[in-house]
Amino acid sequence: MARAGLTAQRVTIAGAELADEVGLDRVTMSQVARRLGVKDASLYSHVRNLTDLRGRIALLAADEKTIRIAEATAGRAGKDALVAFANAWRDYAHEHPGRYTATQTPIQIDPELAAQAPGPRRAIELTYGMLRGYGLAEPDLTDAVRLLRSTFHGFVALEAVGGFAHERTPQQSWDRALDALHNLLEHWPPSREGDPS
Repeated sequence: MARAGLTAQRVTIAGAELADEVGLDRVTMSQVARRLGVKDASLYSHVRNLTDLRGRIALLAADEKTIRIAEATAGRAGKDALVAFANAWRDYAHEHPGRYTATQTPIQIDPELAAQAPGPRRAIELTYGMLRGYGLAEPDLTDAVRLLRSTFHGFVALEAVGGFAHERTPQQSWDRALDALHNLLEHWPPSREGDPS
């Protein structure tokens, strides 16, 4: 019954597709095996267990999302880069909800796999590079990264569960949020570290 050509990558993609359809937390090894037309035991030649599979899905998704953001922001700076970055992030979350969840969930990932995966490192480089365009340096860079991630993830997470039940469309609010973020980044408040008050 084993299908020829079964690999860790094929198992990961099948798990990712299933996660997008039913949610990451509902993915099981049995469902992935059925999707691939193999017995459950066949999967364990390629992935160790469900935790390993989820880690692989997270790395796959990080790579995909980073490539999309890199393509969207290439040659852009300032507000154009911020808007392109944010829209690529949101579009990926809409199109691949299960995979996106994997990128935002603490998952144990095999250190060897993580070391080989370019997505997470490239995501950091892209984010910090875009923010350096606003003239930010540490510790403000880290604070700004956390602000953007919180805003983008908070928005798409609420959007995914129908959390914006107002006549004003989510797109209108998204656009205004990006305007506000751009304004804030251009006028970043000075650090108060070391201020006794």
